[in-house]
Amino acid sequence: MTDCIFCRIAAGAIPADIVYQDDDVVAFRDIHPVAPVHLLIVPRKHVANLLELAGHPDGVSLAQAVLRAVPRVAAAAGVDQTGFRLINNCGEDGGQTISHVHFHLIGGRSLGEKLL
Repeated sequence: MTDCIFCRIAAGAIPADIVYQDDDVVAFRDIHPVAPVHLLIVPRKHVANLLELAGHPDGVSLAQAVLRAVPRVAAAAGVDQTGFRLINNCGEDGGQTISHVHFHLIGGRSLGEKLL
């Protein structure tokens, strides 16, 4: 998708502070961080949101690619030993602002009490 900012970042058309990438996933620093470590993990293939990913023909393999990347991204960010949160916002009411499925890896400080 040429108008999707995450597709353009994944393709290298827009610069980003990339901390990890492979054939299926790219991870880069969020431009509006909420913690010292705030990275976005994005599948290179465009899928609008988590619900679409679940029904996509390549959804399982894309989800696996993201899950395989998480430990590598956490290690690259230096939070693999101290802990982090992995968050997905789905849909407008869920706080999703970019229509390309992505996951926020947040850490680098104590994130307070458990939410659930």
